Amino acid sequence: MHTASPPIPTPLGTDLERRQPARPARVAVAGATGYAGQELLRLLARHPLVRVTAAMSSGTAAAARSLPALARVWTGTIAPLSAETLAREADVVFLALPDAAAAELAPSLVDAGVRVIDLSGAFRLRDAQTRARWYPETHRLPDGVAYGLTELERPAVARAMLVANPGCYPTATLLALAPLVAAGLIVPGADIIVDAKSGVSGAGKTPSERTHFSECHGSVSAYGVFNHRHGAEIEQGVGAPVTFVPHLVPLDRGILSTMYVRLQADATEAALATVYEGAYADAPFVRLVGASLPEIKHVAHTNFCDVGWRVDAAGRGVLVSVIDNLVKGAAGQAVQNLNVMLGVDERTGLL
Repeated sequence: MHTASPPIPTPLGTDLERRQPARPARVAVAGATGYAGQELLRLLARHPLVRVTAAMSSGTAAAARSLPALARVWTGTIAPLSAETLAREADVVFLALPDAAAAELAPSLVDAGVRVIDLSGAFRLRDAQTRARWYPETHRLPDGVAYGLTELERPAVARAMLVANPGCYPTATLLALAPLVAAGLIVPGADIIVDAKSGVSGAGKTPSERTHFSECHGSVSAYGVFNHRHGAEIEQGVGAPVTFVPHLVPLDRGILSTMYVRLQADATEAALATVYEGAYADAPFVRLVGASLPEIKHVAHTNFCDVGWRVDAAGRGVLVSVIDNLVKGAAGQAVQNLNVMLGVDERTGLL
């Protein structure tokens, strides 16, 4: 499907060089009226190597609604959800649907030969017992599903028929934690505490009392303590128990994850820098800021993840990671995964 022409240099002239497909890939978005779905349409509209052939909504009322934020950006129409149309008109389908709908639709699309990037949580957890607790709608994982944390899973993403796009909190958290765990710099068995804060759009578009303006404006609140499904996803990524406490902050978008870890005796700030630089040498969307520590406003509306860290003499480490939850934490990472699947420069359409 993607016969390639000779390699062309990337703007940075690195080993991220990829090949251009012979024709634009046909892509579709199911769940186009939600926050992540609209962000997908915005990004795909400017992507030079794809053509949006369908945008669908699972709700009839939503399907008839216009998307004023995308005026003169995307000129298509929203159609009712149709699995048959998706299978017929797309090479790759983005699912920005509720977990149950994605769990039902994704396997049938894969069986029809369509590649799927799923933004729900339906296929993220590998362990059947853990998955049954958090995503009971997902009875099985299709063969060949890849966890789509792009920087850490490129080879699997490149060959996958189904990519499970990570959650927003796990994306921010694992990009900071995973390299240190892999390098053995975090003391095994020591507490890993994740204190994460998210803007209100992270709760999705469906209104609730908790996300009502008069409830969240001027306030910060913890929620889902010991009862948030992203905690299981983070634990899967680091292979160890994690104390994960998310907080809602009065911002429209953005995540700041602060992680507290116990480090090995020789784990200085310079040692952490060496590990991160090695892990992300070819990662155009991870920016290492070290002791400067990152801020949400520096990544808003971008696909960047900024990571900073501090280490004290007692071996205590504080890691800080920030992303835009709708871009790197959802639609942007999904497009990044699309690029890897197509074999093109993963920055395409994102920078």
